[in-house]
Amino acid sequence: MRTRTFVMAVGGVSASLLLVVPGVATAGPEPAAKPVIKSSALAAPFNLDIRGRTVRVADGGLNLVGRLKKDGSIATIAAKQPGASGVATSRNGRWLAFTTTVTNEETFENTASGLHLWGPMGTRIYADTHAYETKYNPDKVYRYGVKNPSQCVSDALKAMQFPVSYKGEVDSHAYSVAALKNRWVVADAGANALFSVSSRGKVSTLAVLPPQPFTFDKASAAALGLPDCFLGVTYAFESVPTDVEVGRDGYLYVTTLPGGPETPALGARGKVYRVNPRNGRVSVVASGFLGATNLAIGKRGELYVAEFFGGKITTISHGKRSTLVSLPGVVAVETGPGGSVWAATMGDPDSHAPGTIVKIVKGKAQQQSRV
Repeated sequence: MRTRTFVMAVGGVSASLLLVVPGVATAGPEPAAKPVIKSSALAAPFNLDIRGRTVRVADGGLNLVGRLKKDGSIATIAAKQPGASGVATSRNGRWLAFTTTVTNEETFENTASGLHLWGPMGTRIYADTHAYETKYNPDKVYRYGVKNPSQCVSDALKAMQFPVSYKGEVDSHAYSVAALKNRWVVADAGANALFSVSSRGKVSTLAVLPPQPFTFDKASAAALGLPDCFLGVTYAFESVPTDVEVGRDGYLYVTTLPGGPETPALGARGKVYRVNPRNGRVSVVASGFLGATNLAIGKRGELYVAEFFGGKITTISHGKRSTLVSLPGVVAVETGPGGSVWAATMGDPDSHAPGTIVKIVKGKAQQQSRV
């Protein structure tokens, strides 16, 4: 029931994640932290990369990879990069990696996607994840949708143009990237997989994220306008990996959207997975997020999760969850020197509000607390 491509129009340009900027953050006590705007010159800043004092951003609305300047403007590093979304640097700082995706604006189909590796002396390498996905389609091992549906269920799904039952389809949206020793890891939101990319651009499958089953009750069926025959029916949605980070333990941490309606209609279904980079084994770290579009790892191993539809950044430490800051439209989060936390918010075409990069300034209570 997942729409194959998530599209958001920003200034007339399509990027490949369907997100509508929420106007109100979720209710709750005001966190002891606040965002300080460092730039308002963005449109769709899907990912940040911070190395030392350098803040880089991949903006799928402006179709560029850039660097934040002191005056808040963005210095272009790579222009004319359609659907730019992921950005990372190698441990030695000599290589820049970023992802791009070309989307057909009429069909919302991704026609090209991959990882760009820019290195010393003008080296340019392109890892074509779309070609790899077309050839191998790793998630074809999974079946999504409803198992043994009744005629009523089948008819209702077809009427809404939702697939009834299907195996993993060919679709690549190389969304985020992280450096892992002598290789790169790409979180592909279309392939529902993590791809390993060698320094020479060779693509292989590291892990395939499992389906996300959801059992309908009366309220959730009504939310989608589905008939009563859906009560008790389980639909296996696709996992949609949105970010990947390397933890202090050497494992990979991955955020996922819930598949299907990406709005809160069916509740908080976003997850954080822990993936063994040696064998691809996957386990759930935390769940119950409203639009987990990005994550970052703090210096003590705490996790920061950007909840787009929740309008906040959530902290997970020692199994406990708290709100770091309310931040409507938050789409990306990253940590920097000294344990600093940075984030990016989506622009809103309707209100003409720009996308931003912000630094989270922690209050006195949070600075004194031990995570």
